[in-house]
Amino acid sequence: MESVRLRDAVIKGDWKTKLTILISGFGNLTRRQFLKGLMFLAIQVFFWVFLFRFGIHYLKDITTLGTQTKAQVWDEVNQIYVYTTADNSLVILLYSIFTIAMAILATFFQLVAVKSAYTAELALKAGKRPGSFKQDLRDLFDKNMHTTMLGLPSIGVIAFTVLPIIFMMCLAFTNFDRNHQPPGNLFPWVGLQNFADIFNGSAQKGYTFFRILGWTMVWAVCATFLNYILGILVAMMINKKGIKLKSVWRTSLVIAIAVPGFVTLLFMRQMLGDMGTVNTLLKSLHLISTPIHFLTDATTARITVIVVNLWIGIPYTMLITSGILMNIPADLYEAARIDGAGVVRQFRSVTMPYILAVTTPYLITQFIGNINNFNAIYFLTGGTPLSTAYYQAGKTDLLVTWLYKLTVTYQDYNLASVIGIIAFAICGIMALVTFNITASAKREETFL
Repeated sequence: MESVRLRDAVIKGDWKTKLTILISGFGNLTRRQFLKGLMFLAIQVFFWVFLFRFGIHYLKDITTLGTQTKAQVWDEVNQIYVYTTADNSLVILLYSIFTIAMAILATFFQLVAVKSAYTAELALKAGKRPGSFKQDLRDLFDKNMHTTMLGLPSIGVIAFTVLPIIFMMCLAFTNFDRNHQPPGNLFPWVGLQNFADIFNGSAQKGYTFFRILGWTMVWAVCATFLNYILGILVAMMINKKGIKLKSVWRTSLVIAIAVPGFVTLLFMRQMLGDMGTVNTLLKSLHLISTPIHFLTDATTARITVIVVNLWIGIPYTMLITSGILMNIPADLYEAARIDGAGVVRQFRSVTMPYILAVTTPYLITQFIGNINNFNAIYFLTGGTPLSTAYYQAGKTDLLVTWLYKLTVTYQDYNLASVIGIIAFAICGIMALVTFNITASAKREETFL
């Protein structure tokens, strides 16, 4: 029987189906679907027991995140000071979100029970026997196989990705920082105050955010498009007719990415230090008298991280575009040459449009990835050099490395959560808008 609509079940169902809205599984039990009805009823009973024995204890404090702080009280009987039990805002928020998630899940099963009861009702009205539990199990591995295959992964994503994200987003609306650490202290809701501190409240925080945001965008553009263009040029040189030992050239470049990226970055950090190999070698050759501050001068450090990133990024683009270049029809270049197009014109009118149409999703992914490129900054400069004008950040910090410092080093979880939300919004909007205006989205069936 075809799937029924919940609205029809509520409006057109008989009293047994409608009573299922309150007593899960009732419609199935009264229509001799005992195993299915007991399963729905057990889920409902489990949820109500969970709610009243555990969840409601935390859910009742969700609006305040606790009111009782730890206090020292004199015990007249034992003649000692004792500490009263304090509320833990972190635990209250965590378990409240978990309880709400459980309520949503229980509601889902409740609605499934109503639809199941109505399906059984329609089957009886049609003179058929309602489907058995065995038949439902068989359907899960047949026509409903998609539900079986996607069910557990979806639950995992919700439990280990969606709920933690919701929890961290909630922290953006509290004052959970180093001065409000549970269980000794509470952190209440503060609304949009943390966002106000970023945009017009705190001069230092706002200054730091917009400066780091600007550098993050500059870094992302340079790290993405330099790697992309130079990778294409390297691939074109290797694929050019007449070049010998092409496989050797490709292999030599692949070796650069065969080594884990963080190992390369740590190695470069040692080489480019003020007393590192590069400065020592330049001094020994009498090319410099004082060390070049590759990693400790703000401007030089920013240029350094962009250049070092080329070592890791160019081989990836070269590998991706090599296969595309070999599949561009030769007659396109022949036609361009007949029309008088030179090398530059061929590259601009034939090669780049073809490559862009195929690699636009990759390019967008790389750009968003570079906005959140934690390793390139953390392992090479650590965000240094530090600046007193910045709020707990350095001149080469990206939003993601600043967020890391705010969380791990300074325990400013509320501000870190705000930065995370803003970074997510920027990345999401840019990715969606950029992809939807490209040829890859508008003309998916063709390369050009």
